[in-house]
Amino acid sequence: MTWTTLSIFIPTFLFVSLTPGMCMTLAMVLGMTQGVKRTLWMMVGELIGVGLVAAAAGAGVAALMLRQPELFTAFKWVGGAYLMYLGIMMWRSRGRMAIPSELNAGPAAGRLQLAIQGFVTAVANPKGWAFFMVLLPPFLDSNRPLGSQLLLLIAVILLIEFASMLVYATGGKTLRKTLGKSGNVRLLNRIAGSLMIGVGLWLALG
Repeated sequence: MTWTTLSIFIPTFLFVSLTPGMCMTLAMVLGMTQGVKRTLWMMVGELIGVGLVAAAAGAGVAALMLRQPELFTAFKWVGGAYLMYLGIMMWRSRGRMAIPSELNAGPAAGRLQLAIQGFVTAVANPKGWAFFMVLLPPFLDSNRPLGSQLLLLIAVILLIEFASMLVYATGGKTLRKTLGKSGNVRLLNRIAGSLMIGVGLWLALG
């Protein structure tokens, strides 16, 4: 793979990654409710999921997966229903995902729970599979070994995806501080809960 190819691929994927979507919205919500440091666990799960989808797309497995709509339907509805449930609990200022009335009080969401959220959101979206199936092939040179090219592209994808989620999570943390100072924790929970419900609907119905 040449530097010319990378110089085209990097800005292309950077633009796509920074565009608001399910994973970026989730990062912002968790940055708001859990803080940037704990949101890193969601990012771990999401990056594993994105890497898996990108590898499958590059290896041609995505085409087979997209022919199994019932698999995605199950993933989408279970994952979407779970995220909507969390959003409702956050709206009601209940559960570990919600912000307590005192911003630094209350139990935080578990690391595994956060990682699973990220993984399910990345893997259960058929649009993500279709996107990588369209995006990656033009950047793969059939005259060169597929494995090394795919590894390099996936490494670039994960690096950009991580940086983008960090930007969104930091934005969520900033919003939390701004509203928290004025005592609007209930409003903050309702904003976060609404966004989470939106992500769940997006995943289930998209």
